[in-house]
Amino acid sequence: MTEQPQPDSDQQGSPRRRVRVAIVFGGRSGEHSISAATAAGVMRSIDREAYDVLPVGITREGRWVLPGGDASQWELGGSRLPEVTTEAGREIDSLAEAGPVDVVFPVLHGPYGEDGTIQGLLELAGVPYVGSGVLASAVGMDKQYMKLVFAGHGLPVAPYVVIRPGDWERRQAEVVEQVASTLRLPVFVKPARAGSSLGVTRVDDLADLADAVEEARFHDPKVLVEQGVEGREIECAVLGGRAGDPPRASVPGEIVVDHDAARFYDFENKYLPDSHARTEAPADLPDDVAERVREIAVAAFEAVSAEGLARVDSFVTPEGEVLLNEINTMPGFTPISMYSKMWEASGLPYTDLVSELIELALERPTGLR
Repeated sequence: MTEQPQPDSDQQGSPRRRVRVAIVFGGRSGEHSISAATAAGVMRSIDREAYDVLPVGITREGRWVLPGGDASQWELGGSRLPEVTTEAGREIDSLAEAGPVDVVFPVLHGPYGEDGTIQGLLELAGVPYVGSGVLASAVGMDKQYMKLVFAGHGLPVAPYVVIRPGDWERRQAEVVEQVASTLRLPVFVKPARAGSSLGVTRVDDLADLADAVEEARFHDPKVLVEQGVEGREIECAVLGGRAGDPPRASVPGEIVVDHDAARFYDFENKYLPDSHARTEAPADLPDDVAERVREIAVAAFEAVSAEGLARVDSFVTPEGEVLLNEINTMPGFTPISMYSKMWEASGLPYTDLVSELIELALERPTGLR
């Protein structure tokens, strides 16, 4: 059971208690450390006068922990990747052991969190939470069904081939032929249900396809092979509307990769030192192209029935065509992440953005809506 936050003051004018926010992070996916870094950003910047913060870590094995210490232990630093362990604090068997919680901010990335699993748990418990519900989270995690939903809504996506579990073992030659006949090189081979560019390989020669598929299958038995698109990598942050208002789109941002040093925007260039990529917000785009990016971002958000927040990634071709790549329903969310940087460039500072997401969650009921 949750204890709902009280009005701003009681009849005697005493200040209300702060809203208690459980920030849930870590988790069982390969994006465990990125989730911890996101949590550190939120914990450092959240308005402590308005919110009482309860950090809740989940280990790689799925154990829940109430960690001690400050946010610095969860930040990315040098080559070190933070990790939640049972030694980090007191282990608990349920969130109820932590006391009353008004709203959960689940900054979990990847499977076992961002994919609708924790959202379903919170729906069953009747606990408000930040971000998309079960359906949008699941669709946003599975690139195959994400693209099917986008195409069903008439949104432009690049060609792709799905390698389902078992396909690779039973008919590998047919799969290679399907890729060769359907797509043109280069292609990108990805786990269908992972993020942060984990297990992603650029393939310029079909002879390298098998190794790329095996790398992707290490992270997910279902694999997506996508047509490489010549163009700029443009992103847009979307924020849910208040009280039935439409979603809001930020100014677009751009991922700029030094292709002389890096083949694409992979995990190392996203998160580790000596990156060969940089982010720019706002992106230097013609006004009409920037507006088209924002329109497609909002359309993608609505197509999957997203709520709260999402980052929508697109390609802009040399001809100015905008192709939708993917939606991320719980994007990296540190103060220097692209999502928050795009809102900063749009006039919404990070602390205010965190507050807005919490307030959106509190005004939204759980259950059917």
